Order: sequence, then structure tokens, then C-alpha cells
Amino acid sequence: MIDLKFYSPEEEITYAPITNHHIRLFIKRDDLIHPFISGNKWRKLKYNLITAQETHKNHLVTFGGAYSNHVLATAAAGAKFGFKTTAFIRGEEAKNSLLDFCKLFGMQLIFVSRKDYLNKADLHHQHFNNDDSAYFLDEGGFGTDAEKGCREIITELQQEYDHIFCSAGTGATAAGILNGIYLKKQTTQFHLVPALKGGALLQEAIKPLLIADSMYPIHDEYHFGGYAKTQPPLIDFIKDFTSKTGILLDPVYTGKTLFAIKDLASKNYFKKDTSVLMIHTGGLFGILGMLDKF
Repeated sequence: MIDLKFYSPEEEITYAPITNHHIRLFIKRDDLIHPFISGNKWRKLKYNLITAQETHKNHLVTFGGAYSNHVLATAAAGAKFGFKTTAFIRGEEAKNSLLDFCKLFGMQLIFVSRKDYLNKADLHHQHFNNDDSAYFLDEGGFGTDAEKGCREIITELQQEYDHIFCSAGTGATAAGILNGIYLKKQTTQFHLVPALKGGALLQEAIKPLLIADSMYPIHDEYHFGGYAKTQPPLIDFIKDFTSKTGILLDPVYTGKTLFAIKDLASKNYFKKDTSVLMIHTGGLFGILGMLDKF
């Protein structure tokens, strides 16, 4: 049986641009779970790995871009838990440090055109239809097993918070947090900060994964140009926060989420002495493709 134990503390942070507004700021340090299988990547893989093992599938086949933290996490998890791994990489053949790590973990990379990438099920069928050991693992690990793993964010918490903020790409992590709050009958207000333009559309992706209808604010004005895009104010904020706290943020997800919290605090969005928890979703290796911005 796969041993999936890990440690993810809740850390109270003092950072003047936020906490000077009479807010208690906490970060759930999922970035500390594992150096390569970090954050929500571990959580979204957990029950997929268990399902693969229980159905006698020992070949994880997944999808992502050239700087996908999910692809790297899958490669590392495969090496750690004894799975063969393959990833379809979107776009022309590329070479970078993140993909080099994937290869070191034994992952096979198949580069496909952006057009072909749109039909992942077809790609899987074409290449692995005759491989009974192949396990289809969607981009970002999205699905019911991913949502199930992310529910445990809530069950692990040492206290109840007034607000929980989380970034979103596919929405599986958000769905898990919302379901966890519902199952524990908490009054916590969940906040979604999309990493991409048009993030309000994530509601449609999240809804089928929810146990019950949930109302939550979507702060979709902090995408900074879209997925994997940045602007100088975001980069300056990340540099300032990291230099003053020792906690690294990435510019795709967590940087945007904490920037949203800072901006909302400056606008007196929160009541005095409110507790705010940000979920650190890890995925810091994606910053390798954006270091020139810093």
C-alpha cells in the first residue's frame, strides 16, 4: 500500500501591508509537503494513485505544458511510488530545467501540437489503447479523486478561519475546499482567485464536483493579464513578500492570491481582527520559466 503521509503546517505571518490592517494572516504551507510533489499536486494525485494501484494500473499517463508543475509532480510521484510515467506536452518540442527534472525521474515526454492536445482522450487512445496498465490522469489531475484529496485541507486545519483564499486553475482544489467546509459545517467564507482571464467561468467546472450548492466570491480582477502572465506590480509584490517573510510565492497562482488579499485589505474589505488563511498550493518550479521577470 502506498504511504501518503505528509506534514503541512499552518503558519501565522506578519507582513505589514496586510497585517497592519488589523488582519491575522495565516498560510497553510502545502508547499512544504514535498520538494517536487508539492502543494495541491500531492493532494490531487493522492487518490488517483490509490485508484491506479487498486485497479492494477502501473503506468500514469498525463498532460500539461512545458512548465507544468503537475507533470513534474506526476514524474516524481511515479518514481517514488513505483509507477511508469508518460506526459503529453502541449506545443513544439522544448527543453528546460523542469522537463529535465521530469526525465531524471524517468518520465517519457511526448510533444504534441496545440490542436491535437485539445483532445486528450483521443491522444490517450491513439498511444495507449493496447496498454492495459495505462491510467488516464487528466491535466492538473482534475477530477473527483483530485477533489477528494483536496477536501483534506479542511480536515487538517487546527482552527476555523473567517476566510480562506485559494488560487484556481482547473477548480478541483476549490471544489475540495468547498466540500470540506460544507461537511464540517463551518461558517468559513471561501474566496476563489482565478489564475486566468475569464476565471468566473471556473464556476461551471467546479459545480459538478460539489456536494451542495455553494456561494462564494470570485476575485477575477487579479489575473495580471492571464494565465502564466505577470505585470511589474505583481513581481514587485512577490519580491517584497519573499524578502520579508522567507516564503517563496509563484507568479502564476499564490502570488496573485496573496496580492488579492493585500489589495482587499487596503480597501477595508475585511472586518477588524479577521482571520484570513491562504492555501499555499506549491508549484514553485513553474517560476523557472519566468525568472527573467525578476
